[in-house]
Amino acid sequence: MQNCSSKFQIDIKTRVYQFSLEVIKFLRKLPDNQISRILTNQLLRSSTSIGANIVEAQAASSKNDFRKFINYALKSANETKYWFSLINDAGIVTDDEILSLLNEADELTKILGASMLKLRGRK
Repeated sequence: MQNCSSKFQIDIKTRVYQFSLEVIKFLRKLPDNQISRILTNQLLRSSTSIGANIVEAQAASSKNDFRKFINYALKSANETKYWFSLINDAGIVTDDEILSLLNEADELTKILGASMLKLRGRK
């Protein structure tokens, strides 16, 4: 039987992987112009970095390394929210899908932020 911590690690890893896939699907729908290509590149890098850093954290060799990679994942989640907000507010995409992805990025930020507080000894 898995303990709560390992179940959480599997759940968050699966969740951010699915998020990355959804972002990729979303980005394929953006118009093909210079602005969209730049925003797509930035958003793709930041959104997929969340999961990559969580995977690295789970393979960390020390608590300090774990904390460092969770912090990187948090920073990437915050950056992802920025790019989604910019695309939304610029009117590049005007559907509910971007709001759903922005909401998921916000949820991931909250989860990672709470994890960082716990790692720092604050609740």
